[in-house]
Amino acid sequence: MTAGRSVRQILATTDVHSALDAGASFLGHLHEARSDGLLVDCGDFFEGTGYYRLGKGALERDVLLSLYDVIAPGNHGWAHYFEPALHQRTICANAVDDSTGIPLFRRLRIVEVAGRPTAVTGVIGLQAFDSIPVVQRAGQRAVEPVKALRELMLAHHHEVDSWVLLSHSGFEEDLGLADACPFLDVIFAGHCHSDHTGPARIGSTLVLKGRELGVGYAVATYTPDRWVGRTALFSDTADTTPSVLPPELVSVRDRIAAFDAQLAEPLGRIAEQYRNQQLDRRALVQDLADRLRSGLGRDAVVLNETAFRTTILGEVLTTGDLLAIEPFANSLVEADIAPAHPHDTEALLAHLTERVGPLVTSPDPLPAGLTSVLTTDYLADSCLGGRARPTGLNLGSAIRSTLTNGDDH
Repeated sequence: MTAGRSVRQILATTDVHSALDAGASFLGHLHEARSDGLLVDCGDFFEGTGYYRLGKGALERDVLLSLYDVIAPGNHGWAHYFEPALHQRTICANAVDDSTGIPLFRRLRIVEVAGRPTAVTGVIGLQAFDSIPVVQRAGQRAVEPVKALRELMLAHHHEVDSWVLLSHSGFEEDLGLADACPFLDVIFAGHCHSDHTGPARIGSTLVLKGRELGVGYAVATYTPDRWVGRTALFSDTADTTPSVLPPELVSVRDRIAAFDAQLAEPLGRIAEQYRNQQLDRRALVQDLADRLRSGLGRDAVVLNETAFRTTILGEVLTTGDLLAIEPFANSLVEADIAPAHPHDTEALLAHLTERVGPLVTSPDPLPAGLTSVLTTDYLADSCLGGRARPTGLNLGSAIRSTLTNGDDH
């Protein structure tokens, strides 16, 4: 894994979400960092932009296999981590087979960092695991991270001098992990998309996170008495990043450029209220929900904000814009409501919000006596028991129509 390299530090990215538009500077910096660094990722490298939708994960796979030494799985792109080559590099201590309890991935790797045998392990938070599409995690479950980490430490404490965790749980959750597992020296955080990047210290444990979406990274280095860390942006070193890339990365860069041309294709003039500004995600979702309810004659529409992303819009909607806003290829379905909820819409919304985050409904409040709602296939499968019927509509087409008022010229 690190043959021929003397590793003195660990560099971590997280939640890249297929944001490969940084191109050569992103790739060049990571390639240069490999000379004396262990490169790790804390999950969700896949899904989130048009690069993933067009390439179906091939670009991301090649970047991970060309540059990274150890990766932790995230809830997005979960199935990719079981591909043979990626599976060999993936670690996770708390994802197991539901019936046997056998770990789904290797639980740790031991790497020499700055002359110290260092255990590198990973966990996925329970909320993150539950947000994996149901069909992808069938027959699997996540063990409580603290329990899994303590068991791992007891089994391997005599083999290592340091413990480093790649966590896909959220920064606040990781502060709690640091408190519960003081044997951890470094926690690289992920999953949360928060402004908290650290470094923070809980006792002797260092918690830090690189900026998401390919914007930044975190670095941990061992000094004579403790681990120290910092965060940085890839743009900070763009002027000093080498322009010469190895052949495998030149191929990736060229394929990114080819996709750029497809993503620039125009789809229609953007409606005035959305034009030339940062997209207000909630305003779009509310507009869309209202249009779907009135246009399709449905009693109610429920959409989760996390199915959408924000981006900066110009005069014309492009394929890249649309795939950035709706990167997950969701379909719209008519989902049945469980018998316990038709007359308690507040309980229904509380149940859904706990699972998927903020919601937008039309109407607001929802009327009592609902038996079904128009929603996404993801929300129906993950939170409503999969009791749904297809409508023949996909979310992306509905968003396109809303943003352009039906103008496709």
